[in-house]
Amino acid sequence: MHLVAFGLNHHTAPLAIRERLAFPAETLPGALAQLVDSQAAREATIVSTCNRTELYCATQQPDAALAWLANYHGLSLDEVRPYLYQLDAAEAARHAFRVASGLDSMVLGETQILGQIKDAVRTAERAGTLGSLLNGLFQKTFAVAKDVRSQTAVGASSVSMAAAGVRLTEQIFASVGELKVLFIGAGEMIELVATHYAARNPACITVANRTLERGQALAAQFGGNAITLAELPDHLHHYDVVVSSTASQLPIIGKGMVERAIKARRHRPIFMLDLAVPRDIEAEVGELSDVYLYTVDDIAGIVEVGQQARSQAAEEAETIIAHRVGEFTDWLKRRESVPLIRALRDEAERTRRNALEAAMKQLARGTPPEKVLEVLSVQLTNKLMHPPTQALSSGSGAAHDAQVALIASLYRLHPES
Repeated sequence: MHLVAFGLNHHTAPLAIRERLAFPAETLPGALAQLVDSQAAREATIVSTCNRTELYCATQQPDAALAWLANYHGLSLDEVRPYLYQLDAAEAARHAFRVASGLDSMVLGETQILGQIKDAVRTAERAGTLGSLLNGLFQKTFAVAKDVRSQTAVGASSVSMAAAGVRLTEQIFASVGELKVLFIGAGEMIELVATHYAARNPACITVANRTLERGQALAAQFGGNAITLAELPDHLHHYDVVVSSTASQLPIIGKGMVERAIKARRHRPIFMLDLAVPRDIEAEVGELSDVYLYTVDDIAGIVEVGQQARSQAAEEAETIIAHRVGEFTDWLKRRESVPLIRALRDEAERTRRNALEAAMKQLARGTPPEKVLEVLSVQLTNKLMHPPTQALSSGSGAAHDAQVALIASLYRLHPES
């Protein structure tokens, strides 16, 4: 059984490819069950965010698991292979440690990804696809992330995607305080972004969500109001800023809807930030005059601010991670020895039981206990010494020399030359 990880992220694939391989949260349990049921993997965890889709699995058929990922999304392996990375056990651990520590994020040192990985692990656990191998990997991952956060300043002065959205807005409009802002969705990302915009005291905050109750609950935190997604066409023209992040598999806002909104606004500009993967806003919307449309990839330059100042901390984090990777690979090696240890103990137990049964029979026949004990001890000694003695008495050359050295080490022997 091999531990492997493969996937794609904002370093290896454009948004147009990432959105085709994304897993909406509600589909993850079924996808995990399907993967394991297909026998392409025995254990599996899927991490799917706006910047990455990664599959961690314990499998004897890495190629089969890779093919499953492409087939699940209706793609051929040839279509996605140029964007994918595949990592063996040690590199998979290193990658997981770096991702959880915020070293592989668009925003260096950001903390949201750690929560997303924890959510992915909980989902796999509930789906019954988190076995002992992946559980060991992710428990180590969480411990490493904690060490990096507590022992380095890798997250210091980090400019989040949420803050970057506000900065972009302020490059287009003079003051957020004069703007009406619409948030589409009511998940964690929208809550983070809304917090940053609310700090600028916009003229109006509205949350549009599929379920009105959830939207109202989020809007209440910022003194705003809520509408349903069905009401968007009638309300879109009221807003200067639109930020969207939902789990929809199809665009929520199309070019036609925005064209009508611009006309109703008499061509006053709209700033639109689409943080969803797959995208919530049709790409063609960006072609319209008076519309400033940005995606998660477009704000990469802004979140680089402060990155140089954190580079030293990142180097310190990499040192911690390298050490922890060594610990993890040592754990894997010990884990691989467990079946052999179990078989060795089973064989010793069989030898003990056979010798004991023979001794009990001798006692039942009236043989003096002293003699029975003598025979028992000799029999056990002969049985236990037979394999190493046979190994020492056979073979030649380098292999025999290695066996001699190994047996001497195992038994802590230092024979005179």
